[in-house]
Amino acid sequence: MDINKKINVLLRTGLILMECGADTSRTTRDLNRLSEFLLLPSDSLDLYVVYNMVMVSVVHDGETITKFKRVNKHGVNLEVIKDISNLTRKASEGGLTVNDYERELNDAYCSKRNYKEWQVAVGGGLACGGFCVQFGGDATAFVYASISAMVGLFLKSYLTKHKINDYLNVGVSTFVATIVAWLFTLIDVYTLFPLFQSRTPSHALMACALFIVPGVHIMNFVSDMLAGYTQVGMTRAMRSLLILMAMAFGIGLSIQICTMDEFVHGLSIVPHHRYWAYMAAAAVSAVGFSMIFNVPRYLLWIIALGGATAICTRNIVSLGESSGNIGLDLGPMIGSFAGSALVSIIICFIVGKLKTPHQCLSVPSVIPMIPGVLMYRAIFGMFTLHGVVGEVTVAAYNAVQSTLIILSISLGVAIPNIFFRRLISK
Repeated sequence: MDINKKINVLLRTGLILMECGADTSRTTRDLNRLSEFLLLPSDSLDLYVVYNMVMVSVVHDGETITKFKRVNKHGVNLEVIKDISNLTRKASEGGLTVNDYERELNDAYCSKRNYKEWQVAVGGGLACGGFCVQFGGDATAFVYASISAMVGLFLKSYLTKHKINDYLNVGVSTFVATIVAWLFTLIDVYTLFPLFQSRTPSHALMACALFIVPGVHIMNFVSDMLAGYTQVGMTRAMRSLLILMAMAFGIGLSIQICTMDEFVHGLSIVPHHRYWAYMAAAAVSAVGFSMIFNVPRYLLWIIALGGATAICTRNIVSLGESSGNIGLDLGPMIGSFAGSALVSIIICFIVGKLKTPHQCLSVPSVIPMIPGVLMYRAIFGMFTLHGVVGEVTVAAYNAVQSTLIILSISLGVAIPNIFFRRLISK
């Protein structure tokens, strides 16, 4: 077979994986598996994967052939990652020809998404409503947050179709979602129907824009850094930071227009519901984000159980008497690590039977634990400094807390995946 065709197959596979949100370890692992299928010796092959480019260099007949492809877009499509992982495994086991591989690769990449636009909007909206309940919001606030997030997601999808700048898209979507949530608080004040009144209307304001939080990018950033792909990891971190800044700008603009800032500065997000309510809200959030990430439908119930397990474990470990809850009272960092580690260990035992990469199950399951409110409170605090004593301290505290919680979640997912799966594979 022509060496150039082999290189092109490698490049296209790596390009699709990076476009669909695979971490660098997953991309490199699948490309190495594919190179064995293409009979490219490892001692004559070099793979170079960065955030915006995939490069392959091969020594052939005494000459070095180098090609690269630029990654022009970055999204999240976990089903495509799953399909390509299974496809490269199938190819390495000798069940395909190169032409078969190319055909199936194109079929996977060009396949329709599992969920229609309105289904993604509804799922993402309910996910934000689940966050609202986790922060202590009541059932009415859940409805407020869900509807506001749905409006924001519809707008985000519309702007994406018209190729609006990603960061402008984020700012506009969060601005509109927050304004809609604020309008619901006005309805709550002036309505005469108790059914439409909420005891915690401001919690909807906190949760309505969390569909923007780049959970997969953040998880991939930590995963790449832990795996030694520092350059890619730092690029993902910068992109995540820019998204959060755009998100904070949209929320901040809505606050300035509507003169409402109590939910940013002083509103407590420590929940006081029963544990079954935490679990139900986490399951809804995990399923909602799974729909945004295009997870296969048959995996949704597993992810729902994973999200409920992660949140319940985290709350039991982190909450306690100091916050008026039942639990071990060990703090959010240890609780987040325990919840994500438990889910990751369970997933390690089932991914082989489901023929699904660990990332496709673990990331949506732990996304409900991502401290989105703390992240944008930290950035918003830096944007709105007035010279008052303690402002910088509060902003820095939120930034450090959110960073440590994200690190705890990522380590909890990564460590079992690294060590337990090796043991299981043996």
